[in-house]
Amino acid sequence: MASAPDLVLRALDWAHIDFSPEHRQPEWWRVALATVLSVGLSLAADAALVALGTRAFPSTKGYVHFQFGDYAKLTVVGVLIACAAWPVVTRICTEPRWLFFRLAVLVTAVLLLPDVYIWLKGQSTEGVFVLVWMHLAIALITYNLLVHLAPVRAAVESRRERAAA
Repeated sequence: MASAPDLVLRALDWAHIDFSPEHRQPEWWRVALATVLSVGLSLAADAALVALGTRAFPSTKGYVHFQFGDYAKLTVVGVLIACAAWPVVTRICTEPRWLFFRLAVLVTAVLLLPDVYIWLKGQSTEGVFVLVWMHLAIALITYNLLVHLAPVRAAVESRRERAAA
């Protein structure tokens, strides 16, 4: 049986975490832009999904979780955490998009657990269905904006490499 340090090293290797990637960090202003756009577009997607959901399922009109104040604060907090995580992942990982995608899927799955809980406690199936789509939309928007608007940059060539070329 492998020892605990061996398991940790294997897990770090699997996740491509080596704390010294060759690429450069995303530019700070691109992370900031992706963050602002992620918050704005996620809130817009939430509002659109609530509007569609209440039209498709009229019984959900007035559903407490469809109040802007209810979903907006959770959306903003979640998006800000994801946007803060992206530069951390790019700093410690040689394959940041690979790892960030898997983290996004994992976190989204975990964030669906409260939806399952409130559904099991008797909340409206239609309302919870819309909440699930809201979570998925936020994850898709935030992931894509971060990795495309604030990508890692190529490693800087050393003087020797430039001279050899």
